[in-house]
Amino acid sequence: MKKKYFKKSIAAIILLVLIASIMLTGCESSSTGADDSWDKVKEKGEFVLGLDESFPPMGFKDENGEIVGFDIDTAKEVFLRLGVELKIQPINWDAKEQELNTGNIDCIWNGFTINDKRKESVLFTKPYLNNRQVLVVKEDSKYNTIEDLEGKKLGLQAESSAEDALSANEEFKSKLKEVVLFDDNMLAIMDLEKGGIDVLLIDEVVIRYYMQTKGTSFKIFEKELSHEEYGIGFRKNDKKLMGKVQETLEAMAKDGKLAEISIKWFENDITTVGK
Repeated sequence: MKKKYFKKSIAAIILLVLIASIMLTGCESSSTGADDSWDKVKEKGEFVLGLDESFPPMGFKDENGEIVGFDIDTAKEVFLRLGVELKIQPINWDAKEQELNTGNIDCIWNGFTINDKRKESVLFTKPYLNNRQVLVVKEDSKYNTIEDLEGKKLGLQAESSAEDALSANEEFKSKLKEVVLFDDNMLAIMDLEKGGIDVLLIDEVVIRYYMQTKGTSFKIFEKELSHEEYGIGFRKNDKKLMGKVQETLEAMAKDGKLAEISIKWFENDITTVGK
């Protein structure tokens, strides 16, 4: 009985070792050779870009209903060079990472702020633009500093990096009377204009573009709530696809095309690729 038991034990150990070996081999191949993200896009001939269609000047609908913006022009040039058709897909910004991970879109590209929390579930390119989260009030407002905003109503876009910036400044947040969440930045700006909120927390690139194009003036506080960088977000395993886009952006920075697009939208080259 002891010999039989010993033989069975040896056989079981060998079987376990073989199974473990097969599993490890499978894991290794998946980590080194299973990234066909670029091949899939190339074979399909189409790349789907997900965005919030109310985020000027990065991506938004113009008066003709066409989606335009800095990110849109940049993406069009990237995929023109890569020989792939670009499809622009508006999404619910609250569910952006779900849209990405379920395969409904191939990337999130719309003034998408890089932060540690998002890095846990999203693969980012290198930053391509700097931004700040700034406090904005009416031009004739008596509020000039953060201290003046105690007991006031602040508005921002839900599930945005403005919300993250406010949460990171807990002392300031605790002194506000109310935080009002909006579906998009344009609704928040309009509410500030009509006096529904006292102050707006928003991306600096957005509010400055709004003032530039609408001829409206606001007071922007000198002290920012956070400094941030924009990147393009991909699924964690889509390293080859991300790499293709990153390489193309770097080529565009080198030959001046990226600067040309930036000057069109911001009147200056404010991009950070290759700098």
